[in-house]
Amino acid sequence: MKQLLTLIMALVIAAAGMASAQAQTQAAPQEAPTIAADPALEQRVNKIGEELRCLVCQNQTITDSHAGLAVDLKNQIREQLQAGRSEKQIIEFMVERYGDFVLYRPPMKATTILLWAGPFVLLGIAIAGAAMVVRRRRDLTAGATPLTEAQRQKAAQLLQDEPETRS
Repeated sequence: MKQLLTLIMALVIAAAGMASAQAQTQAAPQEAPTIAADPALEQRVNKIGEELRCLVCQNQTITDSHAGLAVDLKNQIREQLQAGRSEKQIIEFMVERYGDFVLYRPPMKATTILLWAGPFVLLGIAIAGAAMVVRRRRDLTAGATPLTEAQRQKAAQLLQDEPETRS
């Protein structure tokens, strides 16, 4: 029972933390200013932004994100495009500055193997842990012997003799 209460409290705290984080990201969304005079430039900014991960949200591209850092990165891409840099140069600059994690689809190499294999490793650990818990519980219940008639009578007597303390 105590473990169940602990688990419920942990879930409530986690849910409150996620709700708080969601409220902060939605509280004051910032929009990167679009340049209406040059829609081709804005299209190139969005194309590059689709290749880069928002470092704050981590599950969105910077084109889709409204986080302050994503807006800054979109503005930086826009400035670099206006300065004459190619899309490849801009992506290389972002990778140099923030690492391969900034790429929405990071390449498979030694430094990014954790990004690719990490979820599967964690899933394997979780399955192994669940199997161990189930096996332990099964072993505990399999080894239990039923009460003898004398033990049942003793337990019944102890329960009858116990004063009621509940209100």
